[in-house]
Amino acid sequence: MICLFRTVRKGVPKTVCRILLLLGLLLCGVLSVHGQTSAGGEVKRFSPEEVVNMTIKNNLNLEMARINLDIKKRKSELVWNEFLPNLMATGTMSRDNYANSASATMPIPGTGTRYTIEGISGTFDPLFFVTDPIGLPQWHVIGNFSADLTFSFALIQGIRSFKQDYQAGLISYEKAKLQMEQAVRKMYNQILLLEANTALLLENYENAQRQAGIAEANFRAGLAPRLLWLQAQVAVENMKPMMNDLENGLKNLKGNFALILGLPYDTPFELEPFLFGASYIPDDVADLISRAASGKPDIMELQANIRTLQTQRKALGLQSYTPFLRFGWTLSSMFNPILDPFKENWFTKDNWNGGGNFSVTLGVNINGLFPFTKEGQMRRDMDAGLLMQNIRLAQTIQETELEVFTKIISLEKIRTTKDVQQAAVDLAEESYKLTEEAYRAGLQDFQAVRSAALALEQAKLQLLTQQFNYLNDLIDLEYSIGVPFGTLSSKGSVK
Repeated sequence: MICLFRTVRKGVPKTVCRILLLLGLLLCGVLSVHGQTSAGGEVKRFSPEEVVNMTIKNNLNLEMARINLDIKKRKSELVWNEFLPNLMATGTMSRDNYANSASATMPIPGTGTRYTIEGISGTFDPLFFVTDPIGLPQWHVIGNFSADLTFSFALIQGIRSFKQDYQAGLISYEKAKLQMEQAVRKMYNQILLLEANTALLLENYENAQRQAGIAEANFRAGLAPRLLWLQAQVAVENMKPMMNDLENGLKNLKGNFALILGLPYDTPFELEPFLFGASYIPDDVADLISRAASGKPDIMELQANIRTLQTQRKALGLQSYTPFLRFGWTLSSMFNPILDPFKENWFTKDNWNGGGNFSVTLGVNINGLFPFTKEGQMRRDMDAGLLMQNIRLAQTIQETELEVFTKIISLEKIRTTKDVQQAAVDLAEESYKLTEEAYRAGLQDFQAVRSAALALEQAKLQLLTQQFNYLNDLIDLEYSIGVPFGTLSSKGSVK
């Protein structure tokens, strides 16, 4: 578009060229808006609260945390099933490796009453008998039904550990939500900062174009050499890659942000800007550190996990050193071993031999009494794990105290230098205006006006960066002391 304009403008009045350029820019803007609308649909506009709610509702990491919490909740609600007996039903069919036989008393064939015994027909005298072996079936069928229930002191601690594990799961889920909200709010601010930086660079680019136009006008009027015009054009061209890189970075960041919200990566959206107002930071650093040591989600999660481990350790100790009482009941039925299960009827009651028993067992785990056994090593490993968790808790508290102290210093520094930075921006703007006027009149060279423009851009960018750093530090401080996000900046107090 610019190349075409440069080609056409030769021999054309400046007014006509400007009109053509304006129409071309307007047409490009219309086509750009139309392309965005047709590709991504209506542009959505979000506030910080809306993006937080969308993230909590649609984020896949939080969905996994919810599923894990549901598992712990179900275990906690059904923990009474520890008092249900263990029921088991089994059916066994076995075959002997070798054929077996048994002795039987049979009548001797002769003159007398006719009998049919075991498939042998003949006339038998019931007064004479002989002992003869009989082959037994090799296949056997056995059915069993059993129920047993064990009581111990460790069972009570085990039930408590399920309850505490669910409470720890609640804290972990709330921590995951807060961490997600913290990340989303800071990413929200990062997008706004990048958009502001892009706007500053675009403003600087437009200023460079205007300066190139001034250089060209001065060259054609004989007030400046052609080298000055070429330098201005080179400065304009050098800014284009920077603008492209910044726009691509903004596009990637907004795509990632859309995925976090549960939207397609190419969803067009806008974020509501906000004014940087004065925020309240309490002067009592010790009070903030005390709040952080007891209210930070990371610390609360570690404390809940330690309580759960302590209960599990008590359960393991009771299991090792206290006796248990077991009740058992068994019902068994065996198909008559002298009958072939493949030839006889299974549904005839007389073909089954019933059995079973009820038992009460009092016992103790002997291995658990010695420290060198597997059970003893489990207790020692759990003691070491508890010690490491307590050390980790102490480290987290120390790191949190240092973090809060550092954040407060950073916030105080930004707040005290805000007026100075704003004054620097005002001075840079005044310097740039005067330098450009002198440049237009031919009293300053191009390097002077570019230096003034660069100083103004750096001053504005530094002020914006400090403002967004202030907001992000506030977000981190609110997370650390365990108060809702926005408490320090909106309500002005943590009470």
